[in-house]
Amino acid sequence: MTAETLIELTGLTKVYGTGPAAFKALRGVDLTIARGDFVAVMGPSGSGKSTLMNLLGCLDTPTSGSYRFKGIEVEDLNKDQRSLIRRHALGFIFQGFNLLARTSALENVELPLLYRGYPRKKRHELARAALASVGLSDKEKNTPAELSGGQQQRVAIARAIVTHPETLFADEPTGNLDSKTTIEIMGLLRKLNADKGITVIMVTHEDEVAACARRIIHVRDGLIFSDERNPEPAAV
Repeated sequence: MTAETLIELTGLTKVYGTGPAAFKALRGVDLTIARGDFVAVMGPSGSGKSTLMNLLGCLDTPTSGSYRFKGIEVEDLNKDQRSLIRRHALGFIFQGFNLLARTSALENVELPLLYRGYPRKKRHELARAALASVGLSDKEKNTPAELSGGQQQRVAIARAIVTHPETLFADEPTGNLDSKTTIEIMGLLRKLNADKGITVIMVTHEDEVAACARRIIHVRDGLIFSDERNPEPAAV
């Protein structure tokens, strides 16, 4: 049985600036990602991997080419329509956690639900379930300063999955973590991918982290340099 196509890029380009100063961040990328896959995107600084992630996450628009998400032509959507896709289908995890410093873990996780207009009781219910799924049921009242780096990233993951996104974008999710905590976070992402069927697309510069993915893509000079299945993802 062929896996359902979630993302399809055809000849995708992104150019910053004009004239002699123009910089081609992406030079015609063709890429297909199936629903439920776990993909690691790697590449040196300036390779285009971050630009690629921004386009996939509907945070930016391509200069030319086609981006289809669930069959929808994303490049034809306006800003508000792209925002709806982000809000209802995508989740984001960042290297810096991006938590509100004076706000409890529970309230941080509730934020996406607040933007959606959920009533207070429903927000609490869903946020508590998300914290439980990342092993932090006992930390809901703690602020980020009262949590370790790994716990802060778990809160960030709970916030990203509280709306039950189909796709999770992780930008260097272990970049600020020690090796032990990195293993814990990668194990959690693998579990979310396997148990909940969430498609994970992760940017990383660490070979050990990329080895946990089922597919590894290398980007170089604005093009996909290699794209290989990982027959034996690293155990975590």
